[in-house]
Amino acid sequence: MTDNVKKLPLPSFGLWRKSRQKRVPLSFDLEITARCNNRCRHCYINLPPGDRSAREKELTGAEIDKLAGDAVELGALWCLITGGEPLLRRDFTDIYMILKKKGLLVSLFTNAVLVDDRHIELLRAFPPREVEVSVYGATRETYERVTGCPGSYDAFIRGVDKLAESGICLRFKAMALQSNIHEIPLIEKFCRQHTDEYFRYDPLLHLRFDGDEERNKQIKTERLTPEQIVELEQSDPERAGKLEIECNRIRVTSSSYQTETRLFYCGAGRESFHVSYDGKFRLCSSLWHPDTLYDLRQGTLREAWYDFVPRIRNIRSEDPELQQKCRQCTIINLCMWCPAHAHLETGRMDAWVDYFCRVAHARARAAKMEMESVK
Repeated sequence: MTDNVKKLPLPSFGLWRKSRQKRVPLSFDLEITARCNNRCRHCYINLPPGDRSAREKELTGAEIDKLAGDAVELGALWCLITGGEPLLRRDFTDIYMILKKKGLLVSLFTNAVLVDDRHIELLRAFPPREVEVSVYGATRETYERVTGCPGSYDAFIRGVDKLAESGICLRFKAMALQSNIHEIPLIEKFCRQHTDEYFRYDPLLHLRFDGDEERNKQIKTERLTPEQIVELEQSDPERAGKLEIECNRIRVTSSSYQTETRLFYCGAGRESFHVSYDGKFRLCSSLWHPDTLYDLRQGTLREAWYDFVPRIRNIRSEDPELQQKCRQCTIINLCMWCPAHAHLETGRMDAWVDYFCRVAHARARAAKMEMESVK
């Protein structure tokens, strides 16, 4: 954290705390491992499946049981099991049932490569809210270029087929990469053939939470250019329409916003939170700045939610570049910038990020051209 970033007293803390005690329905993401059977080129978190250090740090079943109980007491209704690859946990069934027995609506993110008949039997007997599968390519060549694992494509197909045939609510997502952008239409076609639920893609690649420089270089080579992102988004009428609406909605409407020093304007920590595989409470999955992590092994979820969250959301910055380039910008609503992403990019939560800025301006130009073409 730089000298420009300040954690100030929260003047309305009592009111904020009182409002939180109204038990607004909450959701939380539970990252049960950082290990993964794939070695995806773009992944911001994955560690080797046999990483002993990572495995030893993972929350135990007993710790997850307590966490889930505390979350329900705070008003949690939904839980997303994520990773890494959750199915790597030998006690996955036990963890899944702990959450279900708490009455939580449980979702699962998986790459489907490890799905077997035991998992299908479990999910049929105790249905999840949905299972969302990551799709890295529509062909073996592209899929395995992304995952870095020979044989992963065939295992992925087997897993998806099992899930699709089971009747479980199945959804798909894809990260748009340089390695698979040529197959996005084929990926979407594949997904539509396997489910009636939605398919989504994301062009934003996060840098590594552990700051691994070599892996970050690889992630940056996989990022789409601003022009590629715009072209991809414009090819999707629904997405293009939403961006046009956003372009017309000028966010900076008053001098009060232009002089605002608070960093957090997103929904992080309002109705949801994230817990890492080693028990670190975070306001969102992308927020890894050390000053924004709360160790649940040394404290309580109630303290994290009622005391820690408001202090983080009140972090402020007077960085002149941020004030001049972002606070004055009328298209910041088209930008991928946020304190969490800024930290991953630069080590600072209040830093301007050139790549995000170029994407926002490319989106604005495209939306403007589209509007002019229909006049």
